[in-house]
Amino acid sequence: MLDLQTFVIPDNTRMEERTIVVDGGALIGGYSVIEYGIIAREITTGEHVKICGEVSARSDIYIDRWSDIAGAVHANGDAYLGEFVKIHGKLIIDGDLDIGDHVSIKDGFEAKGWIRIRNPIPVIIFLYLYLSELLRLGRGEEVEKALEELFGDEPDELDIETMIVPAKSRITLSAIEVARPVHIGNNCRLQGNIRAESLSMGSDTILFGSIRAKDVAIQKNSVIHGNIDARAHVRIGRGSHILGDIHARTINIHRSVTVDGSMDATRGIVIEETAEEAEELKDKAEESKAGMKKSRKKKRVRLSRRREQFSRLQKKRFGHRTVHERYIRRRGKRHD
Repeated sequence: MLDLQTFVIPDNTRMEERTIVVDGGALIGGYSVIEYGIIAREITTGEHVKICGEVSARSDIYIDRWSDIAGAVHANGDAYLGEFVKIHGKLIIDGDLDIGDHVSIKDGFEAKGWIRIRNPIPVIIFLYLYLSELLRLGRGEEVEKALEELFGDEPDELDIETMIVPAKSRITLSAIEVARPVHIGNNCRLQGNIRAESLSMGSDTILFGSIRAKDVAIQKNSVIHGNIDARAHVRIGRGSHILGDIHARTINIHRSVTVDGSMDATRGIVIEETAEEAEELKDKAEESKAGMKKSRKKKRVRLSRRREQFSRLQKKRFGHRTVHERYIRRRGKRHD
């Protein structure tokens, strides 16, 4: 199970010209900078987050205090805005609006539901105070139950559907920079050079940029428009295409992978294939061997037929005596 310290890009995520489109939700850690707009089902940001574009949620949106949104904000559900949030566009909320003190909205706002203006306590501080009080009262079982409900098995669905951006990450127009592991799902279309602790990528994903990490694992039918530079290990699945160079300590690459550049591995390159593919190659080799034997047999048959035809022509022209017999007979007469 992936935790909140892993940068997660879920399946079918698209980085368009100025917007990141996510099928599921988006969870952005504090002090992160994103030079794109975001479209997602539900959007939650931490403190001091900067988003340089419009933010649109198909459900609810939660923006913690001191965050800065460069464009408009729209939510089809409810919205929560912490203290000192700045929105440099218009705020449109189809549900209720819970807003803290000193919030700045440049182009005004529209809310179809209730509007509550107050100084809300941050959720993390509330949870900390709540759990501390339970521990002080000696209710350890209730604490374990609360932690299990918060961080139990239910987030497994979150790992698949939600984009998770750890704290202090940067997503610019040219790079994705994070000091944590990166997990990329299937059928994504991404842009920018990725700089991470490690990277794992799903199938049928396209990246317009290079990769630099300690370990890199790429599944089948993915395309990388750039170089791969790994300090340790690189593994690339079948049908993938690398439009650049690969540098690593060790490289495991499927035999069907296309690499336009060079491969450099200080501890060796391993060409991989599955057991089924090895059996298929063996069958093809046997078929080829059988075909060669059959071809040789046909050739021998053709040569034998030609000899027979030549022999029949000789007999027809010179009778039963062959050219060799006539030569021997004439030579014998001369000696006589």
